Amino acid sequence: MIQFKARTWFFLGSFGCFAMLAVGAYFQIVEELEPCPLCISQRIAILITGIIFLTAALHNPAQKGKNRYAIMGAVSALLGSAISARHVWLQHLPPEEVPECSPGLSYIFENFPLTETLKLMLNGTGECADVLWTFLGLSIPGWTFIAFIGLAGLSLYQLINKAS
Repeated sequence: MIQFKARTWFFLGSFGCFAMLAVGAYFQIVEELEPCPLCISQRIAILITGIIFLTAALHNPAQKGKNRYAIMGAVSALLGSAISARHVWLQHLPPEEVPECSPGLSYIFENFPLTETLKLMLNGTGECADVLWTFLGLSIPGWTFIAFIGLAGLSLYQLINKAS
């Protein structure tokens, strides 16, 4: 594996996260693919992971601090991968088992209590089962799952990275 300082790896990870957010914005604005509740949840997880990585890179702490950032980054990425995995699972359900669609996100944010909004965002709804784009046979949540696993691996690598 290429030997970079942890700071460089964290910068690369944060760049990857912000690039993923830019791609999501492209799909939403240019391609007009409206994000579902699980897509929004994944974007939040990407943002949190990117902020952890960027903070680690800017802080550039000693090994003990790098280990803490690495664990926080890995936990954040693994939580994001769990959301992505649920999204992929929903997309592969038979049509009769897909949950009902919910009202639009703006309506939910304005009219539902926070706990209900979070439940809908993490459990997914009928529109989360729609596959609107694929590349090499994988949907956006499938690629996002792979990216989250890569980010978690990159983060955990910092626990053993001895480059100075």
